[in-house]
Amino acid sequence: MSQAAPVIAVESHRDWWRGAVIYQIYPRSFADSNGDGIGDLPGITARLDHVAGLGVDAIWLSPFFTSPMRDFGYDIADYCDVDPIFGTLADFDALIARAHALGLKVIIDQVYSHTSDQHAWFKESRASRDNPRADWYVWADAKADGSPPTNWQSVFGGPAWTWDARRGQYYLHNFLSEQPDLNLHNPAVQDAALAAAQFWLERGVDGFRVDAINFAMHDPQLRDNPPAPDDGRPRTRPFDFQSHVYNQSHPDIVRFLERHRALTDAHGGAFTVAEVGGPTPEAEMHAFTRGSTRLNSAYGFDFLYAPRLTPALVKKAVETWPDEPGTGWPSWAFENHDAPRAVSRWVEPEHRSAFAAMKMLLLLCLRGNAILFQGEELGLTQVEIPFDKLQDPEAIANWPLTLSRDGVRTPMPWQADAENLGFGSGEPWLPVGADHAAMAVDRQASENGSLLNLTRGLIAMRAANPALRDGAMAVVEADEALLVFTRRSAGQRLTCAFNLGKAARAWHPAPSDRFRVIAGVNGAAPGTLPAFSGLVLEHTD
Repeated sequence: MSQAAPVIAVESHRDWWRGAVIYQIYPRSFADSNGDGIGDLPGITARLDHVAGLGVDAIWLSPFFTSPMRDFGYDIADYCDVDPIFGTLADFDALIARAHALGLKVIIDQVYSHTSDQHAWFKESRASRDNPRADWYVWADAKADGSPPTNWQSVFGGPAWTWDARRGQYYLHNFLSEQPDLNLHNPAVQDAALAAAQFWLERGVDGFRVDAINFAMHDPQLRDNPPAPDDGRPRTRPFDFQSHVYNQSHPDIVRFLERHRALTDAHGGAFTVAEVGGPTPEAEMHAFTRGSTRLNSAYGFDFLYAPRLTPALVKKAVETWPDEPGTGWPSWAFENHDAPRAVSRWVEPEHRSAFAAMKMLLLLCLRGNAILFQGEELGLTQVEIPFDKLQDPEAIANWPLTLSRDGVRTPMPWQADAENLGFGSGEPWLPVGADHAAMAVDRQASENGSLLNLTRGLIAMRAANPALRDGAMAVVEADEALLVFTRRSAGQRLTCAFNLGKAARAWHPAPSDRFRVIAGVNGAAPGTLPAFSGLVLEHTD
C-alpha cells in the first residue's frame, strides 16, 4: 500500500458537514470502562484520541438512551436520559466536552418512528381510549373476524399488529412488538419529538442521524399493501412479500422534517442525515433533503447489503445525486451496525487486505459524506456468532436464513495481546473476532503499511483537496472492473481510477494531460492498475 497527500490550502466551508468524514460508534462494542462486558460512554471518551487521530470531522453515536434493550437501544424508553449500562448524563457531557476539545463534532441518533413499549407515553396510551396520550400511537380496531386491521408485516417477522387487551385494539409496530409505532401525524407527538431533539441540542450535540424515518408515518386509511413482484431475491420474512406503500413513506413526513430543520437551524445549523431503507429509496431520500428547508443529507442501503462492489453499482448510486440546485447532499457508507463487514461480503479472504485499502480510497473519493463504521479503518472481518451466543432479535427469529447483525457488532480490538483485545476486563457481551488480534489498533499503529495508517493518510488527502471535499463528480468509465471518474472544484481537477477486479488492467490518462499522483494504493500507477488498486491524479494543466 502507498499513498501521498500534498499540503494544499483547504477552502473555507460554510457548512462543516459538506464532504465530512463521519465515524460511527456503536457504544455497546467500542470500549468497556467498568468491566461489565458492555461498552459505555466513559469508554468512548477514553478512546476518542484514536478517532481524532484518524482526522475525521465527527462521530455518530448509535443509541445510548434509556431502553430495555430488546433492540439494543433502538427501543427507547426515555429520549432524554442515558441508560445506566452506558453511564449518566454527566458522562455524556464529559464525552461532548472531550470530543469538542479534540475538534470532533458529535452526532447522535434520533428515533421518531417508534418507542419502547416501556416508554411512559405508551404505558399511558394503552391504558384507555380517552386518556391524554390515547392518540400518540397507532391504534386500530380488529376486523369483524378479529384479525388485524391490515395485512402489514413487521420487518422482524410476522404481522405488524399486536393485540392489546387493555384497549381492546391492535397497535402498529413495524419492527418488534416491543417497539410500538408513534403516531407522528399527531402534532402533539411531533412537539414531543422536537422537544427531545432540543434537549440534546442544548447539551451541545452538533447534529442527528434520523433512524428509519420513512417508517415514521402510516396511511391513516389503513389500506392493505399490495404484493411485491418477485425479483428473484430470497424471501426470508413475510415483510419481503409486500410492496410497502401504506405502512410507511407517507408524503406528510416531509412536513415534520421541515419543522425539524427549523429547530436545528435555530441551533447553529446542526447537521441532519436520514436513514432511508427499502429497495427503491431514492425518491424518498431526495424528497427528505430537497431544497434548504428539510434535512441536510440522506443515505440508503446502496452498498450496505450489496453482494458485490462493482463499477456499475457505484455509477448508479452516485448518479442519483446530481450536482444540481435544490438536490440534497448524499452520504455513503460501506459498513454499519446493521450490515455485514464489507471485506467479508465483497471479496475472497486471500484478497481482503488489498481490497480494504482500495475500498477505503474509493469511499473517500466519492462526492458526499463518507461514513466509517468503527473498525473499518482496521479492515475488520465479519465474525461468525454461534446460535447460543446470538443477541440480535432478528437473527434469532429468522435463524438461520437471516445473517446476524451481531457479526459486525463485536468488540473493537484495541490491544492485540490484552485480555478481550483491550475492550474491557469483563467477558464481552459478544465474542471477539478470532482473527481480530492481528488487526488490533496497537499493532496497526506501529506498522507503516497498515490499513489504519493508510486511512489516516487518505482522510488527510481528502481534507486537503477541495475537489474531493465537495467538488462535482462525473463517471467517465465503468465496465466490469474499471471505474474512472473526475472530481472538480474551482481551481482543481482530479481523476480517480480504480480496478475493482482480480486481474490487472491497463489504464492511461489522456496523452495531453499533465498531472501528478496524489494517492495510490496497491501499486497503482498511470498505465497500470493491479488487482484491487486505485489512483488519484491531480491535473496540473
